[in-house]
Amino acid sequence: MTNKPTDGAQERPGRFKQIRMVAQVLRQADPKALPIVFASALGTLVVVVLVGLFINQLWFFIPLAVLAAFAVGMIVFGQLAQRAQYKVIAGQPGAAAAILKNMRGGWSVTEAVSGNRNLDMVHRAVGRPGVVLVSEGPRNRVGPLLGAEKKRISRAAQQVPIYDVQVGDDEGQIPVDKLQRHLMKLPRNLTKAQVSELNDRLQALPRSMQMPKGPIPRGAKMPKGPKPKMR
Repeated sequence: MTNKPTDGAQERPGRFKQIRMVAQVLRQADPKALPIVFASALGTLVVVVLVGLFINQLWFFIPLAVLAAFAVGMIVFGQLAQRAQYKVIAGQPGAAAAILKNMRGGWSVTEAVSGNRNLDMVHRAVGRPGVVLVSEGPRNRVGPLLGAEKKRISRAAQQVPIYDVQVGDDEGQIPVDKLQRHLMKLPRNLTKAQVSELNDRLQALPRSMQMPKGPIPRGAKMPKGPKPKMR
């Protein structure tokens, strides 16, 4: 009889393959990134070994040094990979939505609840702080979009706080790589049950405009809607 591989054995090659793919992307985005990862791991290894030598506990500290070096290397690798991801998607329509959908904390994200043909758009995130409307586009164009969307959902949101955040490079806007940090600083005003109930009410609302989901290549244009029929 042939033994089937266990779930752990199947997951391990998948993880290694994923790490290798991320490493390739990271190397292309920043050639100095991987040397920094290895240097941080090696530095941690050396420091822990030196501590073991100093207190005459080398054989105990060698395994500890290997584990510490691996942990530090993976932490630095993850941080640099995240920065590379932000760098790749920065400036693309839908970049903020990609960040929102990968956030932790039980957020429910609806992409492009409103927008225009210039690919300026507003995304809606519902979480413990309440409702967060996140816009992408120049400040002078997204202001009216945010105002209209806030007015549209205010009745369904009732007394729940509604925050608006502009993502972009204009003055007063938040860069896409700082969006997650900004949202995590918002106060928790709702319980998980209230978040679920609020999200159900908002999902029942019709969208003001259907938009493509995910990051969109630069230069893309929104298709024109159907012309009204003349009677």
